[in-house]
Formats: sequence, structure tokens, C-alpha cells
Amino acid sequence: MHTPTVNAPAAGRVGTFLSGFGSGVGLLFKGLGIYARNPRLVLLGIIPGLITGVFYLAAFGTLIYFVSDLAELITPFADDWAGWARDVVRLIAGLAFLGLGGLLGVLTFTAITLFVGDPFYEQISERVEARYGGVPDEIEVPWWRSLRRSLVDSARLLVRSVLIGIPLFVAGFIPIIGQFVVPVVVALVAGWFLAVELVGVPFYRRGLRLPDRRRVLRANRPIALGFGVAVFLCFLIPLGAVLLMPAAVAGAALLARRTLNQPTTTQPSTGGAQPVDPARPSPAAQPIEAAQSSTAAQSIDSIQPVDPARPASAAPSIDPTQSIDPAQPIEAARSGESGRRVEPGKRAGEE
Repeated sequence: MHTPTVNAPAAGRVGTFLSGFGSGVGLLFKGLGIYARNPRLVLLGIIPGLITGVFYLAAFGTLIYFVSDLAELITPFADDWAGWARDVVRLIAGLAFLGLGGLLGVLTFTAITLFVGDPFYEQISERVEARYGGVPDEIEVPWWRSLRRSLVDSARLLVRSVLIGIPLFVAGFIPIIGQFVVPVVVALVAGWFLAVELVGVPFYRRGLRLPDRRRVLRANRPIALGFGVAVFLCFLIPLGAVLLMPAAVAGAALLARRTLNQPTTTQPSTGGAQPVDPARPSPAAQPIEAAQSSTAAQSIDSIQPVDPARPASAAPSIDPTQSIDPAQPIEAARSGESGRRVEPGKRAGEE
């Protein structure tokens, strides 16, 4: 029997997308919290970023120095234009060059930093995953094989990002669209590639390659985009890529666990509780039972053996020469008060 497919309302889809996007952003901040609370992780993760960052700052500074020459090189048609028109076109061309350089710089910085700092980031990712239960059926891969695989996948990802970045570079020359639409598209595209790149370490640990990463993240696109766009925007901050790279690696470990349906919260410990034996009394009941046993033992010890030759001390002595009034209550005779009568309406012992 065929079941018709009912599409969700557009408002519901938008709400679901925004909710997932926000969850992805939250994973980055959660990774930042884990990273900031562990000084050893800070020192461990900042070294590769510093090494790579020095070269990239030098390269981007060189691009800024020659950007006006590059703008003139690609706009020879504006040589005969009026001064203000020529300056505007070349300003747009220069900004487009800087934008393309920044996009490629962020993407290649991530790939190269992960390659350079693979042993460091592997430890960070492993510690984060151990915090939330570890990796079931973890695959041990030799470091040289993991490094080679990471290099190949990073190169493939870099080629894809360049092929997409060039059309966006050209679109940056379109008025209005190039200034308002293209930056948003660039952030989304760069965020996607960053998410795919950063989850490589935890996915390798599970024996999953680049196609597996794309397939899993595509099924969780809002979360992946939220995480990747947040990383991209943080990397645009001066020195942000250097300082926040370890936090991005920690957040990527959480992203991998989230998209693979594995826990991302710490489980409460049972504290080594032992199973309860129904035949054994609880510890709270043991003092009560001990007290009851002690009281019973004292009561038994207080009982004196009966001497048959000795009359009972509690038995009242009766004078055979004394007459007993039948009207006198038996209670008075038992209490030894033979000379006292109990008035009607009063109990024995009342005044």
C-alpha cells in the first residue's frame, strides 16, 4: 500500500533549519569551553596554528601590498574611463581579490594546519571523545597512513573549494549582488567546507573517509552549516584562526558524535553501587535489629531461676484468723491493702 508523502509547512522547515543551525553554533562554543578549561589543550593546540599563521600573515600582507596592481591588471578596459568610474571599478576589483584571498586563506589554512598539527589535534579530539564515552569499535590507523589519507582528502577538498570560489569571485563584480548576496553565499560555502574538513579526525578514527563525511553531514546540513559558519566568522577575526583552531577541533569532535547519534553529554556515574541481596537486611535496619536483640538478651538474663523451696515474694500473706469481707474488691486483696475499701465509682489507687 502506497503511503502519500506529506511535505512539512515552509514555516516548520525554516524553524527546523534555524534550530539545527543554532545547535551547530552551540557545538563550537561548547568545544571552546572544553578547550578553555584545559590549559594543556591550549598549549597543545596553539603550536601548529602559530607556525602556519606566520606564513599566512606574510602571504596576505603581500597580497594587500600588490592588490592595486592586480586590480589594474584585470581591468585594462577601464583605462580610458573617467577618473571616478575607473577608481570605483578597480576598488571593487581590489576588494574582490582580497575577498577571494581571504576565502582561500581560511580554507587552506585549516587544511594545512590540520596537516601540520595532525598529532596534536588527534590528541585533542581523542580526549574530547573520551570525555563523552569514547569511540565504540575504534580503528587504530598508523600515523603515517593517517597523515597520507588526510593529505589526499585535504587536497581534494581544496580543489573543490577553489572551483566554487572562482565563480563567487566573478560574481563579486556584480553591483548590489556582489556586495550583499555573495558574502552570505561565501560564508555558507566556506562554512560547509570547514565542517567537512574539521570532522576528518574523528571520522578517520571510525574508519570513515571523505565521501562518508559528506554523506553524514549532508543528512544533518543545518547543524553542519551552523558549526562551519561560526568557525568561518571566528577565523576572520585577526589571529582568530590561530587561537580558535583547537576549539574548532574540539567542537568538530562533538559535531561528529552528534551526527553519528552518539552521546555529547557526560553520563552520571553510579558510584560503583553493588546489587542488593534480598536475603540480607539493609544497613539502616541492622542497628535496629541489633538493639532489639540486645534488649531481648538483657530481658532473658534478668530472669532468675525459681527456687521451689522459696515462696513467691509477690504472693500476699493471708491471716487465717482474719475474716474477709465478701464485698471488698479482689483488687484490694491483691494489692495487699486489706484494710482499705474502694468506694463505688472509684478505681483502686485513686484518692
